Amino acid sequence: MNPRDIKLLELRPEIPSARITDNMSDEERFQNETIRPVAKLQNDLILAMFRNYIKKHKNKFYELKLDRRLIYIETAIQKDIKFRNSLKGAIIGQFTIEEYDKYILNSSALNKRMMNIVRERLQSNIQLLEKHDVAY
Repeated sequence: MNPRDIKLLELRPEIPSARITDNMSDEERFQNETIRPVAKLQNDLILAMFRNYIKKHKNKFYELKLDRRLIYIETAIQKDIKFRNSLKGAIIGQFTIEEYDKYILNSSALNKRMMNIVRERLQSNIQLLEKHDVAY
């Protein structure tokens, strides 16, 4: 393993709830071993990226009630390809070479899992997305 990969793995938080079992699929294993820890590591960056997305879209997010904000997050990730690709880059850029090699074998299924995790992170941190918290 090269020095970059070793340092990347050292940075990642442990997630005790992300269980690994013998009978899980390769995609689920990759999700729990790699995607979840990377998403947690990148949480602050993901929030900053979404704040920037809100700003670029004229702050309409802040005019919405909670249920509509949750839908807004989901729609932004599903429909805005540039934004989705930026989010994917923030996650994939933290993969080791070995993880990247595994990722490219089934990137479509893993991208779907990745974006679901990112959506969950944004929605569960929605209180951190209040307008007065924006430091722009």
